[in-house]
Amino acid sequence: MFKLFKSTALLLSSTAVLVLGLAGPAQAKVEGDTIILGSAISFTGKYSTNGIHASNGYNLAVKRINESGGIRVGGKSYKFKVKYYDDESTPARGAQLAERLIKQDGIKYMLGPYSSGLTKAVAPVTAKYKVPMVEAEGASRSLFTQGNKYIFAVLSTSEQYLASAIALAAEIAKKNGKKPQDVRVAMAFENDPFSLDVRAGVVDDVSKYGMKIVIDDKLPRDLADMSATLTKVKALKPDLLVVSGHSKGAATAARQIKEMQIDTPMIAMTHCEAAKIITKFGAATNGFLCPTQWAETLSYKDSLFGSAADFDRLFKATYDGYKNVPYQAAQAAAAVMVWKDAFERANSFDTEKVREALTKTDMRTFYGNIRFSDAGNNIAKPMVLRQIQDGTLNVVAPSNWASHKVEHPRMVNY
Repeated sequence: MFKLFKSTALLLSSTAVLVLGLAGPAQAKVEGDTIILGSAISFTGKYSTNGIHASNGYNLAVKRINESGGIRVGGKSYKFKVKYYDDESTPARGAQLAERLIKQDGIKYMLGPYSSGLTKAVAPVTAKYKVPMVEAEGASRSLFTQGNKYIFAVLSTSEQYLASAIALAAEIAKKNGKKPQDVRVAMAFENDPFSLDVRAGVVDDVSKYGMKIVIDDKLPRDLADMSATLTKVKALKPDLLVVSGHSKGAATAARQIKEMQIDTPMIAMTHCEAAKIITKFGAATNGFLCPTQWAETLSYKDSLFGSAADFDRLFKATYDGYKNVPYQAAQAAAAVMVWKDAFERANSFDTEKVREALTKTDMRTFYGNIRFSDAGNNIAKPMVLRQIQDGTLNVVAPSNWASHKVEHPRMVNY
């Protein structure tokens, strides 16, 4: 059984591979019966929590594929391996390591890093060398407006993350005999590409419904303290508080909401499960609304992992310490599945032939449907919104995916 890695050295040594010769300049990095994918990802630094979640997803999919017959190319079966480097949660380091993977290690096929900021740093490098990258953790819209033909993302773009919370707030207002225009919104966002895109989606939907933004704050760079924002929240009493600051920001928000006994009736934030806020802060998180790319209760399935619920069970049996499987891990596993599908349809290791196969991807997976636009983003899968109800994350929106009714206002006894 795999354990949740806590040592960077252990993680790197367990997955890194030897650097040997290439089959040719236009060929994939193949050693014997093994196709080697590369990834610079965050094992240390502020994004390390989600970097480890993502690498766990990559590794589980590699293991599952290898145990299930591997990848068939040219009538032969191949296995996957991943060569990792730690980007230390730093964009400049990520770009440097992507170049090292390509130029020094001969990697011709890439898996993405964690976060939009790191993906934005790596994408120009992979495009420069015409190396396709299937990425699972960079959701910023701006990644798909640069004309980059070598990036393919399995996840929904970031402006969709908290927009569903605005629509839900409008729906609740109407049920309570109020107008959506009566809803007052407080916002706090990290100053990074992902969170700023999330903010843009929120602002667009707030404007659409005519709601009023009463607080519009940036989280501090270290994501360690949002008490200044929460003090204003206590004074102004908004109807909805939205927060986005990756795992560290979510943990800080949940901790200080508990400490300061914030009673806002509706709170929505990104990265709830990745930050393990239920485990850390218990009943104080009840009622939080948490956007997700994937949930184990959805009706997605495939022939490799089975259903979404099957993946959830396998992941928890493989890695210790997970009460909820973060969507970051699920979408990382899906990215590896996309590589298998593309290699087999291309029936080749030629990078351009495989890139062309990626453009024609049309898959149904345990994570959801995957089909890429001309820009490289996934246009076949929606976001869903979950709410923490008695310590459990339940899907509450959109209504056609909901397994439970939304609880409003959130009822918490601090």
